[in-house]
Amino acid sequence: MPDLTQPQEPATNTNRGPADSRPLHAMSIDVEDYFHVAALSRVIRPDQWDSLPSRVEQNTRRLLALFESRDVKSTFFVLGWVAERFPSLIREIADAGHEIASHGYSHQLIYRQSPDVFRSETVRSKKLLEDIIGQPVTGYRAASYSITKDSLWALDILAESGFTWDSSIFPIHHDNYGIPDSPREPYTIRTGTGQELREFPLTTARVMGLSIPAAGGGYFRQFPYPLFRYLFSNASGFGERPQMFYLHPWEVDPDQPRFNNASWFSRFRHYTNLDKCEDRLARLLDDFRFGTVSESYNAYQPDSLRINTDLAKLA
Repeated sequence: MPDLTQPQEPATNTNRGPADSRPLHAMSIDVEDYFHVAALSRVIRPDQWDSLPSRVEQNTRRLLALFESRDVKSTFFVLGWVAERFPSLIREIADAGHEIASHGYSHQLIYRQSPDVFRSETVRSKKLLEDIIGQPVTGYRAASYSITKDSLWALDILAESGFTWDSSIFPIHHDNYGIPDSPREPYTIRTGTGQELREFPLTTARVMGLSIPAAGGGYFRQFPYPLFRYLFSNASGFGERPQMFYLHPWEVDPDQPRFNNASWFSRFRHYTNLDKCEDRLARLLDDFRFGTVSESYNAYQPDSLRINTDLAKLA
């Protein structure tokens, strides 16, 4: 991961100023459209994507405007499918000073892909992003956090492809993802081929011995905001260490097309509190201090934990 030096900020800045002693949490956006999500994959096929009205440009720009108003820099994990169709949007993100990372190409669950297909898509998306912004892309996040005990082989492919850091492992139980007993704090993974990747896991809080997801996305929308704020603070040791937050552009878009033929549970996951999300995000930016993933990771001390790729033993 590049060693980024934080710029000096004006004295009037309350979020990123040098006098602010709060931990620098990682703000991350997974740049995908509403029809890419796993929750709707049973009612929307990939061959339909190009025929659906895209809303990713306008929604991403809403987030860019909000971040600019709070002087926050974020990491944008960009889906290759989106970058291929909207390269000017990706340049706009980079030109605004945000960090560009990869979200793969086709938003398919890794453990349902073959290693050859995953490698091909990973290299394709990385090159596509680098050609657009003219800079190396070294960070990665899997679609739906689908690096699990069944797809640890993907870590070797990421390292071989030139990635130096990852944010795909969620230390929780979930029906689609998660390695429950993996570390909750940033660490270094030594892959099966002896290479290293720095991992910034998704945020969980410990409450009465249970791991509660507190990373963003649906959890951010579904929990009452005071509860989410408490869980995020709890996860940070109440102000001692940085944590990871994520959101998708479609989550600030209550006017997106609705697919009522999806299951009730999928509709609950996808549509709950879309109309409240943008205001909640603004409150979060006021309540906590945020920067890019690289800035946040480099501010994290210590970073001494090493584990082997055999994470299945921890699950």
